[in-house]
Amino acid sequence: MREEIFRMERVTYIEKGIIQLKDFNLQIFQGEIMGFLPVNAHGLPAFLKLLQSNLPLHDGFVYYGETLINSWKASRKGYNRISIIQNQGCLVEGMRVSDTIFVLRQGFRQRIIRSGLLRRQLEPFLRDIGMDISADTYVEKLSYFERIVVEMLRAVIMGHRLIVLNEVSTLISEVELKKLYRIMRKYASQGISFLYISLHFEDILQICDRAALLSYGRVQKVIGETQMSLDTMLEYPEEFNRMVRVHMQSEKGLGMSPDVVLELHDITYGALERLHVKIHAGECVVIQSLDYSIYKSLIGLLIGERRLEGGEILLEGEPVAIRESKSVAVIRELPTRSMIFPGMSYMDNLCFGLLRRVEGIWHDRAIKESVRMEYGSFLGEDVFYMQMEELTEMQKYQLVYTRILLQRPKVVFCIQPFKGADMPHRLLIWRMMETLLQKGIAVVIIAINLADSMSFAERLLRIDGNGMVVEVSREEFSHLSASTPWAHLYRKEEEG
Repeated sequence: MREEIFRMERVTYIEKGIIQLKDFNLQIFQGEIMGFLPVNAHGLPAFLKLLQSNLPLHDGFVYYGETLINSWKASRKGYNRISIIQNQGCLVEGMRVSDTIFVLRQGFRQRIIRSGLLRRQLEPFLRDIGMDISADTYVEKLSYFERIVVEMLRAVIMGHRLIVLNEVSTLISEVELKKLYRIMRKYASQGISFLYISLHFEDILQICDRAALLSYGRVQKVIGETQMSLDTMLEYPEEFNRMVRVHMQSEKGLGMSPDVVLELHDITYGALERLHVKIHAGECVVIQSLDYSIYKSLIGLLIGERRLEGGEILLEGEPVAIRESKSVAVIRELPTRSMIFPGMSYMDNLCFGLLRRVEGIWHDRAIKESVRMEYGSFLGEDVFYMQMEELTEMQKYQLVYTRILLQRPKVVFCIQPFKGADMPHRLLIWRMMETLLQKGIAVVIIAINLADSMSFAERLLRIDGNGMVVEVSREEFSHLSASTPWAHLYRKEEEG
């Protein structure tokens, strides 16, 4: 009989008067890699908090290692020995890898830190999983992938029997993802359990033994080992599937505009060396970085961290600085956090992009009223009277993308646009990006992992660690890895 590692039974959890989890049931066994797909992410943050902290329950029971740790009657004090690895990370910058793994763990009592001893203790763990990370490397020098591995090692050394990986596939490349899968399988064979949270069923099918589907605070269905197939998983995002299929059919055979709207001409910047990319009018192109340093340099280039070291950026043949141009826009990663200004009104947030087009916009009531008349029916009249903290996540996404529409750029760069978004929010982002394309605006998606980007793309440009650019045309998308989201639709298109 398989040993149970974790179980939530009929859990109902209420936070600030709102039901976050309702009759929630989940069971994870020893050595199992359990998939978790938030079809709707309502309740997911609460679920993650309950994994580590035994917060008061309205109803139900929680077991860890077959021991009752929380119930509606009483809860165990303190934190549970469960690690959650996600975008923010919990590693302390300014510390070496060996220090952050050993020194910060519970039970470490040495007053004098012996770096040499810690290094020797860590080396066997690194060799065991085939990782070449120096124990003396400082945390801030690690790539996303290396940070994930170090956090996983820390959890293993601390004796945690359940490790949660929350949407880590958006942070690392396909090659790194395969390495991560190999490490997970190795530790699973040693009895460590994993809960793998991902927004993409292709991702879950690659690694998980079973999968649970979360919707509105409930586990709606658990897909068993014998049911883990593409056809089964495709039953759930049907609206998204239909939209993608319609878009693909409408774009089929249209071809690419001959007009080059933006050109990165022999750009040298950080890890980028003589990068040459052309963006055509009205197209959607995905630029995938296969290396973390390349990705960081691309982001630095877009947000204008410093001056170019070589080359030039040309907009319709004329030199331009992305940060200063009214014809180029950048939607940052996690834009509902990075592109909303809490101290400003909704209208001022919305009109922020007009600063580059209209002088004195802050004092021009006629323009603001015109904006309200044009977009009020789409955004909802109520939002103009709300504080930023009162907006829902959906309303924040609408605000950010509508701001870009008001700016009317010729090119918009979207940095990992689907990151952190559940199905309803992905649908909204998808529709807003489609609107940008319909307006003739070129959309350039910057990605590490392809995620939903391929549902739009007409071209894929892959940049490896040496700065080499490989172009993959739409006709070649069917040959992408089976783990690539939406690749199955391109294969069906080719067969048809």
